[in-house]
Amino acid sequence: MTEFQNILVLIGGFIIVAIASNQIAKFFYLIRLPYITGTLIIGIISGPYILGLIPVQSKVELHFINEIALAFIAFAASGELYLKELRSRAKSIKWMTLSQLIITFLLTGITVFYIADYIPFMQSLNIPTKIAIALLTGTIFVARSPASAIAVINELRARGPLTQTTLGVTVLIDFLVIILFSLTFSISIALVHNQSFDLVFIFVLLGELVASFAIGYALFWVLRLILKLRMHKYIKTTLILASGYSIYVLNDLIRDYSEQNFGKEFIIEPLLICIVGSFIITNYSRYRNEFMRIIHDTANPVYLVFFTLVGASISLDILANVWPLALALFALRVITMAIGSVIGGKLAGDPPLFNRIGWMPYITQAGVGLGLTTVVAQNFPEWGNSFATLIIAVIVISQIIGPPLFKWALLIVKEGHPRGSGSFEGVKDVIIFGLESQSIALARQLQEHGWIVKIATRMKDVNMEDYKGLDVRQIKDLSLETLEELDAGRVEAIVTMLQDDENLTICEMAYENFGTKDLIVRLNHRNNMEKFHSLGCLIVDPHTAMVSLMDHLVRSPQAASLLLGMEKDQDTMDLEVLNPNLHGIPLRDLRLPSDIIILSVKRHDQMIISHGYTRLRLGDTVTMVGSVESLDNVSLRFEK
Repeated sequence: MTEFQNILVLIGGFIIVAIASNQIAKFFYLIRLPYITGTLIIGIISGPYILGLIPVQSKVELHFINEIALAFIAFAASGELYLKELRSRAKSIKWMTLSQLIITFLLTGITVFYIADYIPFMQSLNIPTKIAIALLTGTIFVARSPASAIAVINELRARGPLTQTTLGVTVLIDFLVIILFSLTFSISIALVHNQSFDLVFIFVLLGELVASFAIGYALFWVLRLILKLRMHKYIKTTLILASGYSIYVLNDLIRDYSEQNFGKEFIIEPLLICIVGSFIITNYSRYRNEFMRIIHDTANPVYLVFFTLVGASISLDILANVWPLALALFALRVITMAIGSVIGGKLAGDPPLFNRIGWMPYITQAGVGLGLTTVVAQNFPEWGNSFATLIIAVIVISQIIGPPLFKWALLIVKEGHPRGSGSFEGVKDVIIFGLESQSIALARQLQEHGWIVKIATRMKDVNMEDYKGLDVRQIKDLSLETLEELDAGRVEAIVTMLQDDENLTICEMAYENFGTKDLIVRLNHRNNMEKFHSLGCLIVDPHTAMVSLMDHLVRSPQAASLLLGMEKDQDTMDLEVLNPNLHGIPLRDLRLPSDIIILSVKRHDQMIISHGYTRLRLGDTVTMVGSVESLDNVSLRFEK
């Protein structure tokens, strides 16, 4: 088998493992662990030390995958550094970034150097190499994880000073750490290879940095041209990834050429080049939105293959011996960040509470830290693998402990707004806010379908005789106490038909305190739609609802009339699978009445394409259409 055929076989096998890793890693969500941690662990299991699905030579033969992923990680890290969004907390971000970067780098580097004799792979190394490892460790420990921070912020719908500062510091540090790595990496190469630190070395180092920035600016024009062209999104994505990989190819060519012709390697830093090009695109071009959309859509598959391959490269024999040391280094990193946070917070004039918990949001590490670790492992083969295994162990611990600490910090300062846990009793009940002709008509129609309806209004002069048969409640305000008096924590749905600001107040309180299953909003102004979307509300826009309705009636009159309840004795119903006996049963084996049609199955807030072999799971929501009598009979089978 030729080398090319061998690489193709390795790529094919790795793709199969990566696809399986993607599916298996999703189960880590169930035990509150990050997806990235899952892919790392699956990579370890699939690697040469356990199952052997990814052989040892993959580390070398599939090296180009690492380089593509590293370029992408640099694009993504810099793409989050949007200066206009960081201005409101500029002072806090500046001091927190500088203090954490300097203190973590210095204290970690000094400590690692002095405890080198307690680190197995460093014991036999000379002093210059120990200094190089200390510099590289200090640099990598500075790195953060913007992706993890954003995930926690989105999950808690967090907003406020600590949230803004955290996001700004996390993104800015990852930008600066790559510049710092460019310096320490060049110095480390000189230390390991016994090169002298003379004027020539300084000029070469400065020349490498200037060249990297210049090529980064050229990369910006390449990225701009790709984004400017009219072509399919997938082609643009491929070209952007190829442009990032081309920087690594260029680096190899320049290194080989300079060594052969001048006897000294001239090293441009690919990560720095990619981060410069991405930074300019993000902040100084009109293609930011499209660029970030491509980065966002490409992130999962790129991270999947990168972290799986990194996991497969971990040496388990070394890992088994360094876990206690990894815990000690993790503690060291936390201590240095805590010191840096206190100093940075005091310099910025932040509140004392922020200073005490300011280190919690920065524990997590992921893409950039792992990326820099793999670069070290590839360029220092004598001890790089042992170094990478130890650092990756620290990063895995950070991935497990970091997100819960960040969530706790956001909740302490009351900036988190997580969804509450609703206590629904299976009764079909709803509260409608607003007393008018549409709300009255809606209430009467829902009652005809067996719903218990309350109408809440702040109108004072209400003649109850005009609303016979309806439960109309007069309320004094839209406070949480009022919602609790209406027993809003137990209802299945809330409908808001007031002004947008009032609707948003109700929906936010219901979301955060009760976790109401369905929040239905009648929208007044389209520019407020995104606020309701972030809460998962079902939105009715009166400006487009009539047009959409008539469009469906024209194109599919039978389906539309059925769904709208216009067909006599026909209705639609959402049924939650509560009966344990239905768990695992395929839809084709339900033996439904002949007039029942299953429209969809919703699982964990995701709509799945259902067919006869789709198996039900407890908690699934099944949408059915059919006769009222048949739906009532089927609903009994879905209950406990």
